[in-house]
Amino acid sequence: MNDPERLHALLPDLAIFTRAAERLGFSAAARELGMTPSAVSRRIAHLEGALGVRLFERSTRKLRLSEAGQTLLAHCRSMLENARAALDGATAYRQSPHGRVRMSVPRAFGRRVIHPLVAPFLAAYPEVDVQLLVTDRAVDPFDDAVDLVVRITDAPPEGLAARPLLRVRQVLCATPDYLARRGTPAHPDELAAHDCLFLGEQPADRQWKFRRGEERATVGVRGRYVVNHAEMRLEGMLNHLGIGSLPHFVAAEDIARGQLVPVLEDWELLTAYQGTAYLLYPANRYLAPKCRVFIDWLAAQLGSGHGGPPDLP
Repeated sequence: MNDPERLHALLPDLAIFTRAAERLGFSAAARELGMTPSAVSRRIAHLEGALGVRLFERSTRKLRLSEAGQTLLAHCRSMLENARAALDGATAYRQSPHGRVRMSVPRAFGRRVIHPLVAPFLAAYPEVDVQLLVTDRAVDPFDDAVDLVVRITDAPPEGLAARPLLRVRQVLCATPDYLARRGTPAHPDELAAHDCLFLGEQPADRQWKFRRGEERATVGVRGRYVVNHAEMRLEGMLNHLGIGSLPHFVAAEDIARGQLVPVLEDWELLTAYQGTAYLLYPANRYLAPKCRVFIDWLAAQLGSGHGGPPDLP
C-alpha cells in the first residue's frame, strides 16, 4: 500500500483516536461518535498496529497517552483544524456575513477609536454582532477564544496575519492654565522642574526618553499624580495637575478645543505604547465572512479618516 492509500485508510482511525485522546476514555469517545466502546478499542488497536507504536498506556483503572500518543495528538488536532478550515472555505461563497465577532482591544484605543465605529457597523451589517474584550493584557487569538486582536506594536508576532489600522504616537501636553503658572518647557531637561503625570507601572516609567533627529535626551520626571490609565491621566491633566503623555487619539479632542496644549512638539517621546495598531488573526485559519467585513470596515473608516480620531499636526 502506497503512502496516499495508507493515509486514506487511516484517516477514520486518526479521527477516532483524537476524540478518545481528548476524552481520555474509549466509552466517552464512543458515546460522542455513536459507536460502541469495543468498536473504538478495535480502531485504536488497528491504528497502533499500523503505526507500530503504543498510543495509550492502559491499566485496569486508568488510561493515559503514551509519549507517541501525545505527539500524534498534536498533529491530529492540526489536521482536523485544517479539515474544518477547508470545509468552511468551501462553503464560504454561499454564506452572508452573520454571527458574533469577538475582538480584544486595548482599553484607551477601544474606547476612543473602536467603540465609536461599532454602532454604524452594526447598522450596516444587521446579521453580525460584535463583542469587545477591552483589556491591556496581551491576548492570544489561539488561546483566548477571540476572532481578532488589536495590538499596538512595531513588530507583529509571527504566525499571525496583521492588518494595519492606525499609527499611534504619544503627545506631551498640559492645560494653558498650568503652563501659564509654571512655564512652557523648551527642552526635555526642563521637565525635571515640572509636575508630570506618568504610568508608574515600573521604575523606567519615570525616565522619559526623547528623540529629535540625531539628538537624544533622557529626563527623570516626578509628579503628585501617577496613574496607569490614559483616560484618568487626561482628567488629571484637565484639572491642571501637570504635563502628561497621552496617545494622540486620547488627547486630540481636547487639543482641538484648546483645553490642552502640546509641548515639546519637535521632540518625539519614546514609549512602549506607540507604533502601529494592528488587527491580528491566525494566518492559517479560514477567515469567516463576519470577520472579513469587520476588518474591512475598520480599515476603511480609519484609513479614510471618516469616523476615526482627529489627526494631530
